[in-house]
Amino acid sequence: MTIRAAARAVGVTPTAAYRHFAGHEELLEAVKTRAMELLTAAMNEALDRLDPADDPAERGLSRLAAIGQGYFTFALAEPGLFRTAFTGGISPMPPLADVEESNPFRKLVDAVDDLAAAGYLPPQRRPMAEFAAWASVHGLAMLHLDGPLAPTSREARELALERTIEIIAEGLGGVALPEHLRKTLSRVARGG
Repeated sequence: MTIRAAARAVGVTPTAAYRHFAGHEELLEAVKTRAMELLTAAMNEALDRLDPADDPAERGLSRLAAIGQGYFTFALAEPGLFRTAFTGGISPMPPLADVEESNPFRKLVDAVDDLAAAGYLPPQRRPMAEFAAWASVHGLAMLHLDGPLAPTSREARELALERTIEIIAEGLGGVALPEHLRKTLSRVARGG
């Protein structure tokens, strides 16, 4: 991405673009920030579609599935922004206390914490569990964007996400999911 290409894409001169961005790095940071805002919006949309659940474990698993579904959907709908959000020059993760509530990663951490508080996620499995979930969904997205799963059908993509979320959920809890939770996660993973 260059300022010239960005200016051309939006129909302005590079000189006009330089009035807003001092250089390539500043433009890239602005795009990364916007990509994260849109990723958060996609995750929030998926969370907003959730049905209320009385059971804390079901509520936490549904939130986890919705976060994964929003993340995956955004990646496939906006591949350029998704790739840009995670490309070069990424700053190290700040301490969790410094991560804003609206940050996509913070949403994931909170969902995993809810599963621990509900007793679904055993204490010995809690440390760094959010990274296992994130890596799984991110990796699946990249396999569909730039890897061997790129030509798969919509149905195959949905099933792959559904299975990934199911395996994450079972791995976190260390138990096979009861059928009613499997159905709930399946529905959420498919955007319903």
